Amino acid sequence: MVDLLSIARAEANGENLEKIFSSMFRVSEIKPKGYPNAIVWEGGNFDSDVNPIAHSLTDAYALIGTIAAIDILGLPFYALPMWSQIRHDLKLEPLSWFGNMPVTSIKWSTAGDAYVNDKNGGKVVVMGKSGNAPLRTQAGVYCNVRPYGPITVVRCMPCLPYSQDKAKFTINSETGIIHSEMNTPAIQMAYAGRLFLKMVNETGKLGRIAFKPTQAMEDGINAGLITWLLDGTKFKIGRKWAVNAYEEHKENIQKIINLLPSNFKEGMENWSGSIEQHIADTNYGLLLWDLIEKKECVVLATDLDGDRLTDLLADVSDPLREFGKKILKKVNSESKIENLWNEMGYITGNGRDMTSVMYRMDGPPIHEQTLGSADAMLLRLLNGDESMGGTKKPYDPRIHFVLIRDAYLEANPDNKKLKLWFDEVLNTFDSIYGTKRPNFLDGFRTLKESITPW
Repeated sequence: MVDLLSIARAEANGENLEKIFSSMFRVSEIKPKGYPNAIVWEGGNFDSDVNPIAHSLTDAYALIGTIAAIDILGLPFYALPMWSQIRHDLKLEPLSWFGNMPVTSIKWSTAGDAYVNDKNGGKVVVMGKSGNAPLRTQAGVYCNVRPYGPITVVRCMPCLPYSQDKAKFTINSETGIIHSEMNTPAIQMAYAGRLFLKMVNETGKLGRIAFKPTQAMEDGINAGLITWLLDGTKFKIGRKWAVNAYEEHKENIQKIINLLPSNFKEGMENWSGSIEQHIADTNYGLLLWDLIEKKECVVLATDLDGDRLTDLLADVSDPLREFGKKILKKVNSESKIENLWNEMGYITGNGRDMTSVMYRMDGPPIHEQTLGSADAMLLRLLNGDESMGGTKKPYDPRIHFVLIRDAYLEANPDNKKLKLWFDEVLNTFDSIYGTKRPNFLDGFRTLKESITPW
């Protein structure tokens, strides 16, 4: 059985994790395109009909939680080093390794405020902070999709629509970069807009657009691009922006269109659905109504507004339930809001179970997840009192299994046997963690004994 505690201690003490994992896993012949010297390990059962996925080995519980899950599951995988120290030592090159792996991948949030060792024996803040922005750039990510309850947010990356200075506003006809204060890559916005319309067409959900075309220069271009994409399709537009942004910015938008593949709109003439064009701010209130009314919708937003929408979506269910408690108390009801929440058909928790998928212009998607308090929880484990005298719950590794399941099913869409097996894995997990959450190492041992690996 893998000694998870020794790995956690080695990371905390700044020891050589690369050496540890080289002794645990095989060196893979697969290399990311353009990086023949990249470190790529592999493990699990490759003698099966399952396409492998790639894991990033980052920090804290993202690291040992991943190691625990892949050891329990036994599925074929690739693993790449991406913890804070190696990112720093190799000047962020591991981000490029991982971002260019030719398989469906899982990226865990990396430590953005971590201290690492410098060459002089001192401590410095890790280079590139969390590494999220350079990874997205190097991997060709154009958006991430975050579904939660009835609402799915398509968030274009790294589109930042806040320029208001017309003197600085031009579009480079060779790169498609909008040269303003923000340098927004408009090509990514075109890809994100097409994915948004594809999702509305395929799911039948209402499509909402969250732009500020009359306030932000970039969003005039973004609104013009989506107007161009909608032209010639069968979508019905309900609420419309006051101005036709394509006509207003036609010359600049045509520069972007010229950089897209010639078949970019192929097949879209048959796409259909309902689209509402809002200004960005409106969607904060609409999100609350959509959540309460369980209205299924897909929202297209730029990076900053998309980030705020998903943050609100993740955080809002707790205060809604708290308000429900106040109403129950006021009417002297003995009912529990947690039970009523589920009985009424609401499925959102506290946001920690919100999944996120980053789409690349070239290559399969990257599933990502953030572990907000993982660093502090790992310290409790290393200090020997995981529950802080019973005042805290031990770490819940369920998200590892959910995320890994999503990635494997994405990479193996027709493997029904794999899906049924994963369903049983989650049932087994929930039977162990469903009542009183075990300590992390105890839970690992029980899961290892109870789940038959692939």
